[in-house]
Amino acid sequence: MGYIQDKLNSKLAKAYDGKLADAIKPFECVRTTAAGEYDWETGETPIVTTGYRGRGVFGSFKKEEVDGDKILATDVKLSGVLQSELLVIVDGEPTGALAAPQVDDVIDGLTVMSVGQDPASVTWTMALRRT
Repeated sequence: MGYIQDKLNSKLAKAYDGKLADAIKPFECVRTTAAGEYDWETGETPIVTTGYRGRGVFGSFKKEEVDGDKILATDVKLSGVLQSELLVIVDGEPTGALAAPQVDDVIDGLTVMSVGQDPASVTWTMALRRT
């Protein structure tokens, strides 16, 4: 990462642990993906479950952001997720690799509908929906 990103990550992480601790909530994602070809003998496709853990601010969208199609009034906005803290989890253990959220991930029982990042590539923002 660049100097600016490192500085922002450091300052935000410190604030998340201190002054912003009341607003920041931990979360966990579960991602299920196919791990191979369809097995005609068993009738199954092997799957692997991975995910990631992080922390951010769970809130709602502004009235002006709700369009009734891509963003619903009941959607949850997860913002301020530090990219440097989003670690891949395999078999319940962090791998040290950084994760990138994807549409259809499941975070605390909510489905990721969209993913965006800030211009400095420091935080993720996601739209989550109860399905």
